[in-house]
Amino acid sequence: MKLWDKGLPTDQKIDMFTVGNDRQLDLVIAKYDVKATLAHAKMLHKIDLLSDKDILGIEMELNNLSIEIEEGTFVIENQFEDVHSKIEFELTKRIGDAGKRIHTARSRNDQVLVAMHLYLKDELLQIKSQVKELSKNLLDSAEKYKDILLPGYTHLQIAMPSSFGLWFSAYAESLVDDLYFVNAALKVVDQNPLGSAAGYGSSFPIDREFTTKELGFETLKYNVVAAQMSRGKSEKSIAFAMSSVAGTLSKLAMDVCLYMSQNFDFMSIPSEFTTGSSIMPHKKNPDVFELIRGKCNKIQALPYELTLLTNNLPSGYHRDLQLLKEGIVPAIQDLKASLEMAMYALKNVKVNENILNDNKYDYLFSVDTLNELVMQGMSFRDAYVKIGLDIENGNYKPEKNTKHSHIGSINNLCLENIEEKLKQV
Repeated sequence: MKLWDKGLPTDQKIDMFTVGNDRQLDLVIAKYDVKATLAHAKMLHKIDLLSDKDILGIEMELNNLSIEIEEGTFVIENQFEDVHSKIEFELTKRIGDAGKRIHTARSRNDQVLVAMHLYLKDELLQIKSQVKELSKNLLDSAEKYKDILLPGYTHLQIAMPSSFGLWFSAYAESLVDDLYFVNAALKVVDQNPLGSAAGYGSSFPIDREFTTKELGFETLKYNVVAAQMSRGKSEKSIAFAMSSVAGTLSKLAMDVCLYMSQNFDFMSIPSEFTTGSSIMPHKKNPDVFELIRGKCNKIQALPYELTLLTNNLPSGYHRDLQLLKEGIVPAIQDLKASLEMAMYALKNVKVNENILNDNKYDYLFSVDTLNELVMQGMSFRDAYVKIGLDIENGNYKPEKNTKHSHIGSINNLCLENIEEKLKQV
């Protein structure tokens, strides 16, 4: 069954190619299509295009379909092109002609649009919740380990003292920045496109304000052409937000992989969180963080994939837009899984409290020594030259302590303010 079927046959190869994997992907948005269909039906009843009897039957069977979807018994067989045709078929089979009236004043275009907007809005809210929880957990770890020093690196060369408090809270604050992008994407999808039909509106006296309130959208997409144009733009907005989160997670995962290596030995995770080698019995590999890194790097490619799909399309609907789901739906699931696993694994990280005992960190506090000379009256340039020559000539006596270190004050400043930023985002 196809919503556009006029009784004329379609070539089987053409049919298979154009449908693609829509049936599998549409199971993800099935519950949202039911929700939108119910709101549309209530609106049709409100403007007297559906009778009292019709709306009662439609509401009852749509609720039944929602239960089937929730329980996993709802399927889209091969004779149906997509979830929309399957739902209309089921309604017609169960309540008769009222099911045939459900498509009045709408198109498959705005059906897809509204279901995707609802789906994307829900998923973004879940991602936002996960990001906030991970950021909070990172701040907890920052507080816990704020006094344990960690060598800072620039150019992959030993630089200045840092701390685990700074390292954990850096990623916490970076995730707050990512949430600004998530909030912007939420603003884009929180607009009701239902009623735009094929992109040019409907001559029926529909009430779009009603469906906007019924579906819980903040506002509606007023221009019907703009509503159709939002397909692709919404997905790209979300892809950029997800890419921002993924970039932070990827960098975090890379740090952990480096810090767990024997060459660094800054931190470790329990053996049961690692994997082994088929021939090297000593191996304990951080595969979970490597996969987070890999999945998140793939997600960072998504905005460009969606851009290439849509950047030369004129206004109006084009079948290319069907392919958007193939990228965005799996990426959402990968990002949610990566956030979940990062949170789970990082809670079990054990930090090394004696990193600075290694002689290669002897010069880590050279800047503190330089600054002390400046505080005693020497010019910065002269102090810089003196310490540099002392190090070069082997006369510098390293002091591995934090007496003059700036780390403590920075730590406290971070922990006092990042949590407040997190609450506000």
